[in-house]
Amino acid sequence: MAATLIDGKALGAKVREEVAAQVAELGHVGIATVLVGDDPASHIYIGLKQKAAQAAGMEARDVELPADTTEAELLETIAALNADDAVDGLLVQLPLPGHLDENRVIEAIAPEKDIDGIHPFNAGCLYLGRPTLVPGTPLGIMRMLDEYEIPLEGRRAVVVGRSAIVGKPMAHLLLQRHATVTICHSRTQDLQRHTLDADVLVAAVGRTHLISAEMVRAGATVIDVGMNRGEGRRVLGDVDPGALERAAYMTPVPGGVGPMTIAMVMQNTVAAARAKRSLRVA
Repeated sequence: MAATLIDGKALGAKVREEVAAQVAELGHVGIATVLVGDDPASHIYIGLKQKAAQAAGMEARDVELPADTTEAELLETIAALNADDAVDGLLVQLPLPGHLDENRVIEAIAPEKDIDGIHPFNAGCLYLGRPTLVPGTPLGIMRMLDEYEIPLEGRRAVVVGRSAIVGKPMAHLLLQRHATVTICHSRTQDLQRHTLDADVLVAAVGRTHLISAEMVRAGATVIDVGMNRGEGRRVLGDVDPGALERAAYMTPVPGGVGPMTIAMVMQNTVAAARAKRSLRVA
């Protein structure tokens, strides 16, 4: 029996509706995006975020800077947006041109406006079990697992990938829901031995079909974060589609995790706006 597909597109639309209702309740929510350079993929991602923000009724500010922008100029731009009370959420699109220090730029973003959830303060809070703003992809995955009532407490979860924006925060979120978590990566020996243990398998490495069907435990829930380009610019996941015949639940690619990421960034923006207002009241 084929796996039940986890419909990220439909759930993402539901989250966006919730966000729009919350924006209307708050009266004003402002988001600013910063793009440095002319990377085509980055332009697409910024466009999608701007469109989602506008559809939710947010005031969306799009700051575009030339590729030769100096680090001092970029940090000055970020400082101005940090100080702008009309901006509740701020993100700088990555990757940045090579002459810019990404770590320094990330650290310059005010933690309370860091809707990508990648500032060391927010990452540290997640590590300590006190999550504030969390990266959109793992946050979206948790929403999907909850929506489809996938049990986590006491279950074995395997995360393949250890990036700061998906793998590591994903593992912490699963741990906080009392799953037993294993993190695998490029130097893991006998990967299949680990993946076959997984009740919940999250693949986030960016390698087409790294996880074969035989590496998936029968009845597992499989979350495929991969967005890899195949022939004819087809989008392919990290998990072979043949795993649909073994898994109980599985995200499609495309239409799975992708739509949830931007939706959760919008949700983070509302959360940042709410937190700012609660501080004012206090």
